[in-house]
Amino acid sequence: MELSFGAFLHVGFLRNALMAGILVGALCGIVGTLVVVNRLLFLSGSIAHASYGGVGIALFLGFSPVLGAGMFAVFSAVVMGVLSLRSRERVDVAIGVIWAAGMSVGIIFSTLAPGYKGGLMGYLFGSILAVPSGDLVMMLVLLVVVLLLLFFFYKEVLAFSFDREHAEVVGVPVTTFYLLILVVVALVVMLSIRVVGLILVIALLSIPPAIAERFSCHFSLVMLVAALLGMAFCLVGLVASWVLNVHAGAAIVLVATVSYGISLLLTERAGA
Repeated sequence: MELSFGAFLHVGFLRNALMAGILVGALCGIVGTLVVVNRLLFLSGSIAHASYGGVGIALFLGFSPVLGAGMFAVFSAVVMGVLSLRSRERVDVAIGVIWAAGMSVGIIFSTLAPGYKGGLMGYLFGSILAVPSGDLVMMLVLLVVVLLLLFFFYKEVLAFSFDREHAEVVGVPVTTFYLLILVVVALVVMLSIRVVGLILVIALLSIPPAIAERFSCHFSLVMLVAALLGMAFCLVGLVASWVLNVHAGAAIVLVATVSYGISLLLTERAGA
């Protein structure tokens, strides 16, 4: 199929896909930096998978699966966060149980849901070409909220991320910031469903900041580079999927994975 930049600007669903890639890429890069620095990758992956329960319940009850996933993701994030704060021992088991329970609930309720369910795989692996304009507004609002939170609480986030004991001593509400980060991750998961899906979103949360960390040790610069990388991966993956006629979400994650491999080679050669 012939591709031109004008097609992405003038065809409605392609324009929405382009904007969704930019917004979600930026969100995942910024929030993913917090996830990676605070070693919350396992928790974030668990939240993403558990939120499938909300998709199944929403399909069964007849309302938006994206909204259902968001509600379930926020609930799971708070429960997992509280568990990880109260019990340091074997908390991974409890989190794994919530992960598995969420997926199981989603599968059962989606099976029981009436009507055609052909688009179900889109919630697991993404369907960026089906992003509605309403989702773009929510992505933009969340991005603005995240940027404002970082602007006003940057020092607190920095202290929390690198020295929690010192942060507590100087009066930073560590528990609040911890749960807030998990809730923001849950909301990013909700809005990333259309782009890369619940299964692949963890790649966008982890790979851009992982690459950025290899080239900079400054927290704000890592966030900026990760955001730019997230946007680039989404755009390159989207174009590649259009040209090669392959799944967009998988193409985006594959582009990110290959880029991570290249970054490893570059840094190893530079250090040799």
